[in-house]
Amino acid sequence: MSVHRILFFCMGNICRSPTAEGVMRAKLAAAGLDIKVDSAGTHGYHIGAPPDPRSQLHAARRGYELSALRARQLVAADFEHFGLVLAMDSDNLALAERLCPLAQRHRLRLLMDYAPHADSPHVPDPYYGGDAGFEAVLDLVEAACDGLIEELRNQ
Repeated sequence: MSVHRILFFCMGNICRSPTAEGVMRAKLAAAGLDIKVDSAGTHGYHIGAPPDPRSQLHAARRGYELSALRARQLVAADFEHFGLVLAMDSDNLALAERLCPLAQRHRLRLLMDYAPHADSPHVPDPYYGGDAGFEAVLDLVEAACDGLIEELRNQ
C-alpha cells in the first residue's frame, strides 16, 4: 500500500475524525513519515466549525492539537485525492460507498481495520456522551493509528 494522503471521516467532522486527524499527524511526525492527513464529515452540519471543545480538551491532555482544524464535508473528489479513506463506523462507510466511484472503492475502509485487537470494528460517537466517551475514542484512535503506521512502515 503506497499512501501519501489519508482522510478520516465520520458524520459531522467535529469529534471522531478530527481526533483521528490530530492523532495521526502527531504520530506520523514522530515516526518521520511524510504523509498528508485530513478529515471530513459525511454530513455538512458543522462546515467551518472547530472540533467539539471536549474533543480538543481530551486530545490536548494527551498532547494532540486540534484547535486549528475546521469541519468540512466529504466530497467525491476525496476518493481520487486520498490514497486511503477511513470511516469511523459502518454507517458512515455505507454513506461514503454511495458517493465513492467504483474504481476508488479499494481506498475506502474502516479505521478500526488497523486495530486487530479491538473489541469493535467501530469508533463510537462520543458527541452525546460524557468524558469517558471522548477518552474511549482517543484510546481506539491511538491503537488504530499505531497499527496503520506499522503497516505503512512495512510496505
